[in-house]
Amino acid sequence: MTSPVRVRVLVETPQHSGLVGPLDYLSERPLMPGTLVRVPLGRREVLGISWHDRAAPDQAPPEAAVLRPVAGVFEGLAPLPSPWLALVDFAAAYYQRGLGELALAVLPPELRKIDAPGLAKRQARLLKKLQREGTAPALPAQADAPSRPALGPEQQQALAAFDSALAEARPLPLLLHGVTGSGKTEVYLRAAEQVLAAGRQALVLVPEINLTPQLERRFTERFPGRRLVAMHSGLTPVQRLSHWLTALLGQADIVLGTRMSVFAPLPRLGLIVVDEEHDPSYKQQEGARYSARDLAVYRGHLERVPVILGSATPALESWQRALDGRYRRLEMAQRIGGGVLPRVRLFDMGVLPRERSGPGNSQVPVLAPPVLQSLRERIQRGEQSLVFLNRRGYAPVLHCADCGWKSGCPHCSAWRVFHKGERTLRCHHCGFTERVPRACPDCGNLDIAPIGRGTEKLEEQLAELLPGARIARLDADTARGKGQLESRLAEVHAGEVDILVGTQMVTKGHDFRRITLVVAMNPDSALFASDFRAPERLFALLMQAGGRAGRDAEAAERSEMWVQTWHPQHALYAALKTHDFAAFAASQLAERRSAGLPPFSHLALLRAEAKDVAVATAFLRAAAECAARLAGADEVTVYPPVPPSVSKVAGIERMQMLVESPSRMRLQRLLSDWLAQLHALRPQHKGLARWAIDVDPLAI
Repeated sequence: MTSPVRVRVLVETPQHSGLVGPLDYLSERPLMPGTLVRVPLGRREVLGISWHDRAAPDQAPPEAAVLRPVAGVFEGLAPLPSPWLALVDFAAAYYQRGLGELALAVLPPELRKIDAPGLAKRQARLLKKLQREGTAPALPAQADAPSRPALGPEQQQALAAFDSALAEARPLPLLLHGVTGSGKTEVYLRAAEQVLAAGRQALVLVPEINLTPQLERRFTERFPGRRLVAMHSGLTPVQRLSHWLTALLGQADIVLGTRMSVFAPLPRLGLIVVDEEHDPSYKQQEGARYSARDLAVYRGHLERVPVILGSATPALESWQRALDGRYRRLEMAQRIGGGVLPRVRLFDMGVLPRERSGPGNSQVPVLAPPVLQSLRERIQRGEQSLVFLNRRGYAPVLHCADCGWKSGCPHCSAWRVFHKGERTLRCHHCGFTERVPRACPDCGNLDIAPIGRGTEKLEEQLAELLPGARIARLDADTARGKGQLESRLAEVHAGEVDILVGTQMVTKGHDFRRITLVVAMNPDSALFASDFRAPERLFALLMQAGGRAGRDAEAAERSEMWVQTWHPQHALYAALKTHDFAAFAASQLAERRSAGLPPFSHLALLRAEAKDVAVATAFLRAAAECAARLAGADEVTVYPPVPPSVSKVAGIERMQMLVESPSRMRLQRLLSDWLAQLHALRPQHKGLARWAIDVDPLAI
């Protein structure tokens, strides 16, 4: 009988435990790294992953301790691929999280609930089901293959660059800078076709769940003999496990999903596509705050496969990497099929006379006269319009003119939004909801009124201004139920809607063929925001919104975009009028270079949360003192603690401290040394709810 061997196993441990690496256990036989196991942890039995010996253990060597045995091994399931393990190693180190915390967090939650025999049964059922569906044959090249549109010259050049990347040992990421409607999706499809024909798998990332169905449809129609699985939070736990297993077993040809799918286990990976690579949704905002786009680039480097980053408005970090020669930039400046980008027109809201809206109150009209006329013309011609306002609800706040009361949230430093249809006041941060009061809670005044405008109010006002118009609203409130998003989009595509009102949800990726007019309602707030990335996000949003118009060649010449603004002379709008992303990027990068901001410096945030703001502040100040004593501290700047823009959420006060360095390597070295000290520091600060390091934060 062979004696047991020591194996290292990752388990999910909370951050405050200070356990960041694998734990040692005894196994009856050696286990391949990446093997799923069940192991005892305290009084519980938990899911674990056997890990390689390169990771330092979090406990004494076997000579100094009695090791507990592995409770069960998931026999018959292939170990997670070694590049997957390397990706998790990198992500945990770079984003300053525990290995076990990250590795277990990106596995399907259903795995935690089942033992090895249970998983074996599910795997057997899945394989039978896949067998019944038929094996995945090679894509036919005969006449019965799905029809493919003819490629334009720019698409051909992009695919030639992809061919070159396929032949290279270490291909550079390809930054596909294509205007809206230039045919980027066709490039993705042709690239996927090549890797599938070579027996490899394709991974396609999209920023948001509502973009998954339409791209999934495009890939399914193009590759009818191939197996595609989706990965996103909208799936049931059982579906997520089934799709994950299909990918790990090599039975999925294409995996399409949101940021979580960057960790999909793919033994034959041949291509990674990141659509709308600039989108902030690729950055995880809870737990391990990773960027799926950046990890996709690193995964491509690990597995030596091409990565295509597609966008009409690339992230400025990606743009600078292309300028530096670290990415290869591919330009697609023309719309396919003769379509042209809409003419952008600005209306100065400052020239409008104010209308009386009550005793002592006045306001400008909802729509400028030429904008309203443009909407009427589209309705008369049977064309569609999109009116974009990035604020849902009826109004952002209710107000009492007598005593000054406003509908604040008692648990957050934010207003509760008035939702007229539901007659509720709802906090969009913590979810606290109450019925609208009949009178002012403070003074009893019956005349409490909404201030400002959200999409619900805009829909109502448009109906008054344009009687008979078929108006539909698409935002997080109207797309909440199952199938509601798809149903509303189907109405638009079928021509049953004259005017679509919506938030940023309607500006991304949708191919609305009948829309010839886009109206952006008062987007100025981002022009003067404290966050240095706000202008970049606004420009991307407006370019994406404008890109919904003129996608049909026949109507392209009369397509236009109106922007209602109080600052028509702003440089951002000048670049928008000419659709000149390169000019906008050059001006923004010049500003950032002079200010020492990313991508010319590297940032991290230390966040702390407590019921008492003094506790969070004291922890951050003590952390700053620790950082000042570390090696290399003179090459890193630690700024004083400050509150974020929303400083209190669900009764918890939040504070943050910015850490900056011109060198990514020096910042990483300090963060790594700092992490252990932060774990040791926490017990000294009673009442601290949680703390976290956010590397490459999106919002400052």
